Amino acid sequence: MSWFVLAVSGVLEAVWATALGRTEGFSRLGPSLVFVTALSGSMAGLAYAMRDLPVGTAYAVWVGIGAVLTILYAMSTGQESVSAPKVLFLTLIVGSVIGLKLAH
Repeated sequence: MSWFVLAVSGVLEAVWATALGRTEGFSRLGPSLVFVTALSGSMAGLAYAMRDLPVGTAYAVWVGIGAVLTILYAMSTGQESVSAPKVLFLTLIVGSVIGLKLAH
């Protein structure tokens, strides 16, 4: 259950990171509410997962999921360019997250 909650928390990290970029300094209500809600859920889920998982592993997986999804979203919307090196390094992050899960 902790791994599932951690994965959902990683997804929420990507949501709050993306929403933060759209708040325009917290001057836009909608993105600001999405940011606060997703941030709260993401942190609560990370804290829950850390009850059963080592802090370092849980944090690395959480950040890895959030970073990859944030970048993939930015690439899919055209906010960030797509290149072979970026895809390679994103693949390495995903492989590292899977490796941490298998090594646990």
